[in-house]
Amino acid sequence: MENNKVEKEVLLSVKNVDIVFGRGKNAFRAVTNASFDIYKGETFSIVGESGSGKTTIGRAIMRINPCAKGEILFHGNRISGKISEKEERNVIRHIQMVFQDPAASLNERATIEYIISEGLYNFHLYKNEKERIEKIEKVIKEVGLLPEHLTRYPHEFSGGQRQRVGLARAIVMEPELIIADEPISALDVSIRAQVLNLLKKFQVEKGITYLFIAHDLSIVRFISDRIAVIHKGRIVEVATSEELFLHPLHPYTKSLISAIPVPDPLIEKNKTLFVYDPSIHDYSCEEPELVNIGNEHFVFGSKSEIEKYIKERNS
Repeated sequence: MENNKVEKEVLLSVKNVDIVFGRGKNAFRAVTNASFDIYKGETFSIVGESGSGKTTIGRAIMRINPCAKGEILFHGNRISGKISEKEERNVIRHIQMVFQDPAASLNERATIEYIISEGLYNFHLYKNEKERIEKIEKVIKEVGLLPEHLTRYPHEFSGGQRQRVGLARAIVMEPELIIADEPISALDVSIRAQVLNLLKKFQVEKGITYLFIAHDLSIVRFISDRIAVIHKGRIVEVATSEELFLHPLHPYTKSLISAIPVPDPLIEKNKTLFVYDPSIHDYSCEEPELVNIGNEHFVFGSKSEIEKYIKERNS
């Protein structure tokens, strides 16, 4: 969904965020100086390998992980750190999460009806029992399941069906932002497209904004408006999906793109993989930073690297 530049409204801002686990000698910096904006109505993706810090950022937005430095803003209001109970409820109400593992994220002892209704109960988002039933029956149909499924338990469903329940649980809250944390990685290939199509359908019909977390660039390429590439807790490149694939500049981004499988077995067999070597960067003299080199394309590097990236982009 292309947004006109003039109409872009920043829904969520992550500003210079550090996330640290543990204290003293055992402290581990999972995310370093992360900054990006998510515009209303777009799909913004964070891509990186396992352990790169992408889920950690998603959980910080949900207020599960505290920020050691920096701040997170939603509609211009700070939602990180200490906030009032009313503001915290506002975050829970308007920002929902769809988790990676559809089996672990659903309460096995609760019926599907209760699982989907839980948010409605907590925020009393219905006038009477009739309206609650109408809401959950409507949303269960919207995700491609049937009202008779509401009396069943999660173990009676396949992985793809459970993920639809997880999506229904988020959608019924009428959120503005959904954080989709690798929502299709645990699913069969044939089911993945169905779930992605559902996400796109809700974006068009309900104006939902997505933060999509993934490790596979080939999936996010076709569903994202913009993509941030993260490596070891640091965002190294941010650009529109088209720009990133046409002009990948950071060597780590190039290595991710070169690892995307090609359907033709002959081409796949003979292609050259680009392997990223972090030691190519010398930051002893120049402090690296994330720089906008034009066309809303941000790259992380030292002054000399940025000059090289600009030349490469314009050649």
